Amino acid sequence: MTGNAADADDLVQETFVRAWKHPPERADEPWRPWLAQVAMNLSRDLLRRRKRRHYEGPWLPSPIETGDEAAPPSYEPVDEQGNPAARYDMLESVSFAFLLALEALTPAQRAALLLRDVFDYSVKETAEALGLSESSVKTTHHRARRAMRDYDRERRLPTRSLQEQTRRVMERFLNCLFNRDVAGAEALLAADVRHLGDGGGEFIAARAPVVGKQKVALFNLRLAELAPHNMSASWLMLNGLPALVVELAEPPEKYAPRIVTTCELDAAGNIKRIFNVLATRKLTAVRPVV
Repeated sequence: MTGNAADADDLVQETFVRAWKHPPERADEPWRPWLAQVAMNLSRDLLRRRKRRHYEGPWLPSPIETGDEAAPPSYEPVDEQGNPAARYDMLESVSFAFLLALEALTPAQRAALLLRDVFDYSVKETAEALGLSESSVKTTHHRARRAMRDYDRERRLPTRSLQEQTRRVMERFLNCLFNRDVAGAEALLAADVRHLGDGGGEFIAARAPVVGKQKVALFNLRLAELAPHNMSASWLMLNGLPALVVELAEPPEKYAPRIVTTCELDAAGNIKRIFNVLATRKLTAVRPVV
């Protein structure tokens, strides 16, 4: 719901604090629906507050560790009318591409989509969790599905094959950067490639997306040139795809002590998105590199 691991931790804690201080009237009934309703209300309130606040630079989701897990083979079930019905695996639902696509939804649409298409709630269960009528849930869910059409059209599940391909392309791109092979780096990028960095206003990062093969290649070449020597790097599986975690023992002023970099590939295997997450609050779910 939040796309932010630290916020999610806070909301889970607040949900159980409310359960302790103000439990449901019928304690003999299952608590799951009541807890889901409280958590969803808190999540929607947080999302509404977040949309009202200024955020310096691009907003990116939190990296979270997903281990060696891979998405199951894709299949497309059908809905009541016989049309393809979107269903999202749990691993796909924490991918950067999916979480960024959710940003186009209202808090209510996001909640309806996640409950119906990720957690497989019925319309009745979703209505209870969101405090809406069943007809409102159907309308809200339909609008959310419509808003996700662009994502659905280009979606790539984090399968084992995609994970391995992403790691290979990222390694080739990094080799080109450290060998100052600009042409080689550009050859690995899609024509409309975008580089986004989330420093949360804490650290030096691009305040606007860097767009285009030449600009992205030169920007990352400059980052490689400025990289301090006292850094360590390690690969982790984050949000369903391989990511490079860089840690600086003694970062210069305004430099992030930790940087997580991951990429999104297009259907041709070229890099179409590069994500750099530097903000401290976004990295609470990533263990330190040893």
